[in-house]
Parts: sequence; structure tokens; C-alpha cells
Amino acid sequence: CVQISEEKVIDLDTFNQILDLDEDDTHDFSLGMAEAYFTQASTTFVDMDQAFEKKDLEKLSSLGHFLKGSSAALGVSAVQATCEHIQHYGALRDEENGTDLTAEDALAKIAPLLKRVKREYEVAERWLKNWYQQNATPAEA
Repeated sequence: CVQISEEKVIDLDTFNQILDLDEDDTHDFSLGMAEAYFTQASTTFVDMDQAFEKKDLEKLSSLGHFLKGSSAALGVSAVQATCEHIQHYGALRDEENGTDLTAEDALAKIAPLLKRVKREYEVAERWLKNWYQQNATPAEA
């Protein structure tokens, strides 16, 4: 099992830009974005697993594209990059080699990525939750 490095999971420049949108130290806005992302990601992983079982490459490509976008918005760069690969492989493309893939080859390339993206997400979720726990001042009741 490959260790996922925290430094490579979050793009701090992007994350800091999101923090700039917060109006105060409660970080309500960005925390809301993070919590919505956590919900989206867990739902998307279930959908990806189901699409993989059905060998639905078009759906995998679409879900990869969706999670790539929401990951990019929050600076979760590792998940973003892996989802981009899933998106391309689901579209039967190997962008790194500039070649087309068979459905069988695409599924073989996606299988390990589904495991990896979940590990990357777990590291990112833990990092984000820890950051908010340490830095967000609870709103006054």
C-alpha cells in the first residue's frame, strides 16, 4: 500500500484563495464548501464503484469529471489529478501516451485508481477537518 503524502494532497495556494472568501475567523463559508465536498465525494465514490461493477465507462468518465471539478475548487489536487485520469480512461483515452484504449484496458487502468483516489480523499478529508478544528473559531450563539 503506497503512502499518500499530505503535502501533495492539498494545493495550499488554492485552499488559501478559498479562505480569502471567508468573512471572519469562523470560516463558515469555506467550511461549508468543505462539508459539501465531503458529502459529494462519498456519494460519488459509491456511484463510481457501481459504475465500475457495471463496466459503465461513460458514467465513470462523467463521475471522474464531476469530482475533478469539485476537488479542484477546494484545492484537493491529488484527488483532482486521479479523477482526471479516470475521466480520460472512461472516455477510452490514455492521454499520457496519446492512444485510444479498449474497454478492457480502460477498466484495468481504472481499477487501481478507484482504490488510490479513495486513499487520497481520506488523507485530504483528515487534513481539512484537522485544519478547521485548529483554525476555525466557532460562531457565537
